[in-house]
Amino acid sequence: MINERVMRVWAQIGKHSQGAPATLAHVCAATVAGVNVDGAGVTIMTSSTARDVVHTSDRVAADLEEWQLTYGQGPCVDAFARGGPVMALDLRSLESLTRWPVFTPAALDSGARAVFALPLQIGAIRLGVLDLYRARPGAMSSYELADALAFAEATALMVIDDAAGLQPDTAELAWQRDDPTAHQVQVHQATGMIVAQLGTSAEAAFARLRAYAYAHDRRLGDVARDVVERRLRFEPDLARESHDSDEETA
Repeated sequence: MINERVMRVWAQIGKHSQGAPATLAHVCAATVAGVNVDGAGVTIMTSSTARDVVHTSDRVAADLEEWQLTYGQGPCVDAFARGGPVMALDLRSLESLTRWPVFTPAALDSGARAVFALPLQIGAIRLGVLDLYRARPGAMSSYELADALAFAEATALMVIDDAAGLQPDTAELAWQRDDPTAHQVQVHQATGMIVAQLGTSAEAAFARLRAYAYAHDRRLGDVARDVVERRLRFEPDLARESHDSDEETA
């Protein structure tokens, strides 16, 4: 069962994608809006030295990823090494200057004042880090942090799909259809898309998705895939499949 926070996060992602299959850009935009930060960056890491920046929301976020890549120090590097969040609440603090003596002045010059680094992790596998920044100092609220961690999980799922070359609108590999992770991310994406289509809550959207699967004796993951690949669209008063064969007989 998808919990309320996860559904709400994916609903926000769906609103930013405006009904299209979600991308890392959509996830980052939803994260920035959802947890009240000024920017986000995603870096994929296989080790402390092997890193690849795959998305940044703006110039400051791009600078932060570049400085950490260049200097080999910063919240992103520590979050990946430790496997837990690293919060730099005020880059002007003595703690930050001591901990990251080269990165910190560069980050301040770029316009960041606080950085929140959240590891991208599925089980024991570390994939990289989601970096968030604010132009003002201060901690996230407990609510914002919980949402940020949910957005980090969504980012990790998107990274896995991208790494496997599984674009949501063309993913037809047979093994994917039995992969629980692929179904999970597609159910989340489909829920977000239905929220955008119906203008309803995430809970109601998920209920409609599940009810449709039950009524048609289909697996939830397969119905979600049809939504993501735009073969199935939900409307306020009915759900209809937009297969070509249906259009020909209409």
